[in-house]
Amino acid sequence: MIRKPIYSLFISLLILSSCQDWLDLRPPDGLVQDEYWKTKEDVRATLMGAYQQLAQMDELLFQYGEVRADMIERDDNTPNFIRDIMDGNIYPDNELCDWSGFYKTINFCNFVLHYNPLIYEMDPTYSEIQKQGIEAEALFLRSLSYFYLVRIFKDVPFATEPTISDSVNVYLPATKDVEILAAIKVDLNKAKEIVSDDYGSLENNLGRANKNAINALLADICLWNFEYEECITYIEEIENSLVNLVPSSQWYSIFYPGNTIEGIFEVEFNESLDQGNNLYNITYTQDNYTASQTAVELLSRETAKEITRGEGSYRPTDFKIWKYCGSSNDAQSVRPSSERSSGNWIIYRYAEILLMKAEALSQLGEYDQAIEYLNRIRARAIMELKSAPDNNQAFEDLILEERAKELAFEGKRWFDLLRMGRRNNFARKDKLISIIVQNVPSNKRLVLVSKLSNPLGWYLPVSDAELERNKELDQNPYYAGY
Repeated sequence: MIRKPIYSLFISLLILSSCQDWLDLRPPDGLVQDEYWKTKEDVRATLMGAYQQLAQMDELLFQYGEVRADMIERDDNTPNFIRDIMDGNIYPDNELCDWSGFYKTINFCNFVLHYNPLIYEMDPTYSEIQKQGIEAEALFLRSLSYFYLVRIFKDVPFATEPTISDSVNVYLPATKDVEILAAIKVDLNKAKEIVSDDYGSLENNLGRANKNAINALLADICLWNFEYEECITYIEEIENSLVNLVPSSQWYSIFYPGNTIEGIFEVEFNESLDQGNNLYNITYTQDNYTASQTAVELLSRETAKEITRGEGSYRPTDFKIWKYCGSSNDAQSVRPSSERSSGNWIIYRYAEILLMKAEALSQLGEYDQAIEYLNRIRARAIMELKSAPDNNQAFEDLILEERAKELAFEGKRWFDLLRMGRRNNFARKDKLISIIVQNVPSNKRLVLVSKLSNPLGWYLPVSDAELERNKELDQNPYYAGY
């Protein structure tokens, strides 16, 4: 497994210092730094620190992708800061405005990328192939982190060097989102030419950067940028690989035990190795989040045929999110206690890739081709096939609904809504707003509609603590004066 505890003194210092300041990751004295970077094992250990940091963010990735959308509702123990987010009462002191987790991952990657070529010169056992593979993984993880940051905050500091001396500028101004996306696309295209696809086990092959994962991230970025033809090019590379949809009868195995033929990139967890996630607790034990009425209606609309996705995604008796607590799609069998925190967090799987292609094709007006890809997902769910709509908006609605069903509660919904709302110069802003306010109490809807009318309000503000620390940053104009 790739997330074994890292006991290196340097990594411990790295983590401790990053908790205090997301960009200032200098070891406290030069001796530690000089003594640490000696062999390829040191580079690999730091890379594993980046994976470990990403794994610690599983609950955050769920929250960023779901709580502002329409597929979940608050429950008995939903934290107050999440309730505020759901109601549109978003202020710079909200916990979700803390972006440090992403920057901790980025800084691990920056240390790897800085020292990797130096260690190659120092360690005679470090091969060119090994060096390139490590570089590719670091580029992928850094790019993934920035893609999340851009979609959550829009313009953010773009750090590509570690803080290793006083000559490095610790505090950076924000870089425009379009510039960041262009830069990480260059990095990812470089990474996919040198990345490894074989790490010795299925868990590592899906839990570490691989060519399909890089192409999936590139396709996702292109979809966000509305670069449809380029998006399709990356998807076709994935289609030419060995990845495939699991059969309908095995659909639930995607989530338990995970690592199926459909997997592309999964954050791996194994409770027996003290590598547990938070998803079981927040969706089952603590009752933080349950399926919303919107989600229930969507997932039960074709229940007679859609057994796997319907009751496999939520439990009808209490609306618990079943993907993260069940052991099968029967909505009854809970995971055994020894494995409750072992479920993977899936970032990309093949079903989403096919729906990406359907979306890109439909936006290009290739409706007959697009519906074939969407219907592959419906056929796997044993659902009636759809006929192709004859215009972009109708097709967009169809894909948005299909993604909501297939990818329910997987941290995708908010970003799907944003992509729809941004498309064609915000032509469907009102559609996005109407979807978001459904779950808000009626006495708060008018206020939220007003807030969401400005697209800058779709992004989170920079935290108060970060603005106080970094004088080079400006607040998102929407939140100025808060």
